[in-house]
Amino acid sequence: MDDPERLEQGLEDKNFVHEDRNINKDGLIELSRITDENCIDQDEEKEEISTIDEIQSLVKVFIGFIIVMMIILHAGEEYPKIAPSPWNGCTFADLIMPFYLFVVGFSTALGFKIIQKLRDSIFRVIAVALKLLLWGIFLQGGYLHEPNDLTYGIDMKFIRWCGLLQKIAVVYLVVALIEVLTNKQRPKILKPGYMSIFATYKCQWIGGLIASLIYFIITYALYVPDWNFVIYINGEPKKYTVRCGTRGELGPACNAGGYIDRAILGINHLYSDPAWRGLKACTDGYSPSWCHARFEPEGLLSTVTAILSGTIGVHYGHIFVHFKSHLDRLKLWVTVGFTLLIIGIILHTADVIPINRQLYSFSFVCFAAGIAGITFSGLYILICIFGWRTPFLFLEWIGMNEMLVFVFGAQNVLKRLMNGWYYSSPENKLVNWIQTHIFINVWNSERTGTLLYVISIEITFWGLLAGILHKLGIYWIL
Repeated sequence: MDDPERLEQGLEDKNFVHEDRNINKDGLIELSRITDENCIDQDEEKEEISTIDEIQSLVKVFIGFIIVMMIILHAGEEYPKIAPSPWNGCTFADLIMPFYLFVVGFSTALGFKIIQKLRDSIFRVIAVALKLLLWGIFLQGGYLHEPNDLTYGIDMKFIRWCGLLQKIAVVYLVVALIEVLTNKQRPKILKPGYMSIFATYKCQWIGGLIASLIYFIITYALYVPDWNFVIYINGEPKKYTVRCGTRGELGPACNAGGYIDRAILGINHLYSDPAWRGLKACTDGYSPSWCHARFEPEGLLSTVTAILSGTIGVHYGHIFVHFKSHLDRLKLWVTVGFTLLIIGIILHTADVIPINRQLYSFSFVCFAAGIAGITFSGLYILICIFGWRTPFLFLEWIGMNEMLVFVFGAQNVLKRLMNGWYYSSPENKLVNWIQTHIFINVWNSERTGTLLYVISIEITFWGLLAGILHKLGIYWIL
């Protein structure tokens, strides 16, 4: 979430940069000087280290990749395998949130490596978090309707308070404040050994582990009573009752996360179309009462455990700052990534803690953070070691204007605006006409046509527009 200026300032921390700083032809300080001489070998024959420009490119490519993942979900109705998992398990869509939290944590570690004025840094963290919260409520609170629904507005009795940006805001607020407030207390030089980084940044890990402990205690110890709700069918109210009276339940009906959201936020303020409605229990004939209820996948309890996802991203950022060579960084990154991935898989397959995006379970945090870390490491190899930056330029451009493409592209705001113009009938919208006549009819397949439309029109359009805006020096950042 940090802009390039903040990122560069953070990487120029005097406590980490040796006096023989090397300025390249672009005026960027090489990160080969950002190192702890006691924890790694200073042999000048080691491989060249990435410049600030390259690491900024890597971060923006990763963000661009996440936003492209969101846009691909526009074809999710035709491809259920990439849509959010109904309950246990993990799909393409489920990785978006942990990927974003990972890169937020990574950017935070780099962006706040130098703290000039503590009060200013705290104010900036709070300001960014508030902006994310407000944008999240506007975009996902219900004010904007589906692209084909030519109406807008929301009854405040049913506004959705939680969402993707709101969860990111809370996680960013916590991990960034820990990073800022502990900056002066922690030692600036690592002791020898790869494990010393955990001791140096123990406050960050304590914060993440406390959040996880709170999640575990509430999830398994909180008593969930029976509950009821009312839905309106053709204007007529119908009351449903869900029988619970249990603790430690991880199913859709009686989990602690849902109970807390209903008690604090109110059931009318939760997400109205939860993914669990795709479960077999909710689609085969008679469905249990809870299938008709609202549920918040970005709820309060799941936001608590999501703090650990941000903490893991911060850890990857600390590794980048402290370790000099590509090999040292990749050793730690890949080791952590595969360790987390294996832990998540073991917990899930042993039926100890299922991988569940809706509950943001501990196994899901480990599994998704492991995939994020491995993916990030792969992009690091391609961009910062092999120098293959050009093939990823369109992702980098999108990452440079992440808020613009997220708001107007991933959240379909531009499509909603364009659908306001139609010919003769609301069904004759320009976007629908292009998708139907140029793609679906030509390929004689709604599935193939929809996917090709999303890739060749939506993603290509936003990549080119972001590139043009980059050339013009126009960016939308928080």
